[in-house]
Amino acid sequence: MPTVTVLQAPRSVELKRELVKQITDAFVDAYKIPAETVTVWIQETPADSWGSAGKLTLDK
Repeated sequence: MPTVTVLQAPRSVELKRELVKQITDAFVDAYKIPAETVTVWIQETPADSWGSAGKLTLDK
């Protein structure tokens, strides 16, 4: 049973629905497994709570 974790900035519910669908479809196609065995976790972090290259994402 594959479990996928997505770390991202907040997105709309519509975008998250599409992401979960496409990730699930990719595993079904690649591994030839039922969609019911794929789990997708989305963890969202506000842009003021993470950064890279010495800057908050909010400031980019």
